[in-house]
Amino acid sequence: MQVRKQFPFAAFEPAWQKYWRDESTFRAANPGEPGSEKPKFYALDMFPYPSGAGLHVGHPEGWIATDIISRQKRMKGFNVLHPMGWDAFGLPAEQYAVQTGTHPRITTEQNIANFRRQIQALGFSYDWSREVNTTDPAYYKWTQWIFIQLYKKGLAYVSNAPVWYCPALGTVLANEEILQTEEGPRSERGNHPVERRPLRQWMLKITAYAQKLLDDLEGLDWPESLKEMQRNWIGRSEGAEVHFPVSSSGGPDNLLSGSPKATGGHPQASDTITVFTTRPDTLFGATYMVLSPEHPLVEKITTPAQRDAVKKYQAEVANKSDLERTDLAKGKTGVFTGAYAINPVNDQKIPVWIADYVLMGYGTGAIMAVPAHDWRDYEFARDVITHDKNDLALFVRPVVLPSEYPYRAPDWFLRIPGESDRYSQVELKKIYLEQPEKHFEKTLPFTGEGTAINSSFLDGLPTAEAKAKIIDWLEEKKLGTRRIQYKLRDWLFSRQRYWGEPFPVVWKGDQHDVIPESELPLTLPELDDYKPTPEGHAPLAKAKEWLKLPDGRTRETNTMPQWAGSCWYYLRYCDPKNDAKLIDPAVEKYWMGDKGIDLYIGGAEHAVLHLLYARFWHKVLFDLKVVSTPEPFHKLVNQGIILGEDNRKMSKSWGNVVNPDDVVTEYGADTLRLFEMFLGPLEQMKPWSTTGVEGVYRFLGRVWRLVMEENQEGEWHFAPAKVTDVAPSAELLRSLHAAIQKVTDDVEKLQFNTAISALMVLVNDLTKETVRPRAAIETLLLLLAPFAPHMAEELWRQLGHAKTLAYEPWPQADAKYLIKSESEIVFQVNGKVRGHVTVPAGSSKEIIEAAACALPAFAEWTAGKTVKKVIVVPDKLINFVVG
Repeated sequence: MQVRKQFPFAAFEPAWQKYWRDESTFRAANPGEPGSEKPKFYALDMFPYPSGAGLHVGHPEGWIATDIISRQKRMKGFNVLHPMGWDAFGLPAEQYAVQTGTHPRITTEQNIANFRRQIQALGFSYDWSREVNTTDPAYYKWTQWIFIQLYKKGLAYVSNAPVWYCPALGTVLANEEILQTEEGPRSERGNHPVERRPLRQWMLKITAYAQKLLDDLEGLDWPESLKEMQRNWIGRSEGAEVHFPVSSSGGPDNLLSGSPKATGGHPQASDTITVFTTRPDTLFGATYMVLSPEHPLVEKITTPAQRDAVKKYQAEVANKSDLERTDLAKGKTGVFTGAYAINPVNDQKIPVWIADYVLMGYGTGAIMAVPAHDWRDYEFARDVITHDKNDLALFVRPVVLPSEYPYRAPDWFLRIPGESDRYSQVELKKIYLEQPEKHFEKTLPFTGEGTAINSSFLDGLPTAEAKAKIIDWLEEKKLGTRRIQYKLRDWLFSRQRYWGEPFPVVWKGDQHDVIPESELPLTLPELDDYKPTPEGHAPLAKAKEWLKLPDGRTRETNTMPQWAGSCWYYLRYCDPKNDAKLIDPAVEKYWMGDKGIDLYIGGAEHAVLHLLYARFWHKVLFDLKVVSTPEPFHKLVNQGIILGEDNRKMSKSWGNVVNPDDVVTEYGADTLRLFEMFLGPLEQMKPWSTTGVEGVYRFLGRVWRLVMEENQEGEWHFAPAKVTDVAPSAELLRSLHAAIQKVTDDVEKLQFNTAISALMVLVNDLTKETVRPRAAIETLLLLLAPFAPHMAEELWRQLGHAKTLAYEPWPQADAKYLIKSESEIVFQVNGKVRGHVTVPAGSSKEIIEAAACALPAFAEWTAGKTVKKVIVVPDKLINFVVG
């Protein structure tokens, strides 16, 4: 059903957008300019990738939130920096170029123009004089400059690493861009087959900043869940590196024979397997080892009898992603190498296997397996090494007793004479104090902390003490070292694409160097063919004149990933026209202040990678004294996703995408802005609702009609009879100042939905007034302005003001109007409302009860009954319990 036209938004919204642009209303002042004497506030949005599909209504949610804050801060006297730009390099534009023959620069410019039009139609208070574009050579000159600084600090290096390569897309893909399907690994974009290839890649040594990235999370005003995601991604572990010599002779010892002993000596061995473990206290329970199939020792230690099986397994693993290999739900697989290593704490020979769940990229690419205390090790022993419970018992040696069980003595466990002291299932149950109803595999593995058992000199020690003691022992015997390990890997920083920043690097043979900074920017050459070569060489290899320098050197043909431009864009906004420096120090100090950006709002999908990469680059720039703060983003908020009306994520494939252009055409930009904030708390996921849009549209119509009226020809004009200089009543003053207090507090807390509710209450109260006080209407418009700026500006103008309200002082609540002189008390009998009674605010229980008893309704509802109890909630209700 068509909604009645509530107000002529199409007549004034574009006009105010043009006014703001023409007058540079929202231009932020840099140091030394008029306005810079004000306190600063920097509100940052995650800038978009300008795709050909344009915006859907989910995209502007976070931008609306920062715009509300920015507009309020200007009214509160702040110099506000609120910029917008474009993260415009990337694979989609290049793929479109390959398919159509259109240069990616052309499609990028077209997409940016469309995004800019859509964004400007929503009335955001951006300072468009600071617009940046990552594909502009004037911008990526400084991206290249940052890379040169990384290179000079030893933080950029070349690696020939096995990477995911997609022949169809012609580029390397990150693990996160790979899908695991029944047909094998495929690209997330386009669903193309991918393969592992060893390619020369540029890497950035983000691991050098792992501890700083971890430590500095503590001082940030971020959601705790997001901090935890970054902590997990960095993955700090404390433990020990332990050296297991490869046995130079024979097969296994009896793994569980004899009393546990600590020898600290072992036969000479030419090769050593080093493992990192966070639980060195379980070393006496290590009964086999597992290497990554890619581990360099595999080729050397594999016996001839096992060579074919090992090579076959390595080939099978080659095309699995790290995510697939470490999936805890998948079945374990592996192959025995035929080799044995020597457990350094007791000289026992233990078999060495390879398995895909061990990654070469994490730790040392090798683990000591403790099946009694690690689920993956236990499952591997059970499902791969042996299927027999008695044989499994050979590998499961409990060395940690749960804390809830009392420790007895170092030799308290039983043995079976004549069985080579091999543990039986019965004896393993006794280790955990006789639980006859359970099989040991249900009791084990125990992965927590407790008391060391079966571990020689560690027996009886709690886990923390056992860890410290065994590490001291390993270091004394030169068998291991105390270590801190991180899950974070160095950042693969190159792509085999055309549409990306060229590396400022030249090669001569195997030697590389960076070009002089005076030669920046190194721009992309013009190409007609953007496809990579079948061998996987990047498209830039085809630009022969650009590629080869007169002195015989050649340029790097890989390009930087899309992440590069988004790592530092927030700094360029501060000083976008500076051709001499990345950023002027005085400008940086002014806008970044003591803590960095005041508010950053963006999607949770960037919670780890973008934020981690940007923090890393910022810390490097901090060490170079280019920036004055160790962290870029002080306060960070993730907005929730706006789903389609079907409660699914908006997607072309689902056919549930809502285009903001359609909403603006039908209801106006203010309606869309107000509705997205009214949907629910900013951080929550919520579905779109056309009915809800119509409700907000009607509300704005009520605001409009507080001031305007329509004649018979359908023309709107100011109604002076509706708005006069009459003094507001005491009741209206209370309502007005309650709204000021509520909206002010809620906007500061980013609780926009409840702030809008408070505005709705105020509008209801104003609507009841036949003649509206001008002072109350103007206050309403100032409170409404951050949410619905076009309407607020238009009605402000209709009320006779010549200037924009963008810098009008924000209303202040007066406490004296918030104090009620009277309270309306709900009168109940047996919990049911039977009327109301008015008493002085703050009245005692006795006064409230006396007033209620004087009501005619009291006699009516209690006649013939006995009052058994009186319940009073001061200033709210009184309830008589009768019977």
